[in-house]
Amino acid sequence: MRSTGLRPRLIAIALVFCVGLCLGWADTWEGIRAAAGTVTSVETAFTQTKHLPILARPLVATGKLFYQTPGSLRWEYLTPIRSILLMDDGRVRRFTQDTQTHAFREETGAGLDAMQVVFQEISQWLAGRFDDNSMFDARLEAGRRIILTPKQKAFAEVLQRIELVLDDQPGVIRQVRIIEGEEAYTELDFSQTVLNRAIPIDVFRKVP
Repeated sequence: MRSTGLRPRLIAIALVFCVGLCLGWADTWEGIRAAAGTVTSVETAFTQTKHLPILARPLVATGKLFYQTPGSLRWEYLTPIRSILLMDDGRVRRFTQDTQTHAFREETGAGLDAMQVVFQEISQWLAGRFDDNSMFDARLEAGRRIILTPKQKAFAEVLQRIELVLDDQPGVIRQVRIIEGEEAYTELDFSQTVLNRAIPIDVFRKVP
């Protein structure tokens, strides 16, 4: 990997994939781990809103996310530009749709190599073990909120903290906020979530 800033950013993205899927309602770390153990699959819609001080209006994207244990993932942006990230059997692939031909082009590069390393490192997050992670200090707050603060200086330079709000329904996350600075942050709001329904394997291996 070529830059020290790349890996922390990818870890933040990967964390959203995992914590947004595997948390359950709980007031203790033990309860969170127990709830995570009940989730075998997730289907959900999301709206991503990115705020930057240089933008007059935030950037908004929408999409769908599919996850199945032990490690299959489809993160698909539907608007404004369609792109798909697939993870299956330890392999990560990313495709972007050409706006003119509508064909999907597979992307390559150091970013995908980094993402594969990241998913290996965060396997314990899939078990709901946020309180014994070497990369974050984690604390539970009232209102089913979890705050993750980077321990490493290089990480903290590009990411101040991650805030998660759990839903009333066990196993469902309502919102994730990735905060890079006071005026630079990304919000992900999840809706229409369905848990533990069988998902065809082709969802994680094929693009349309």
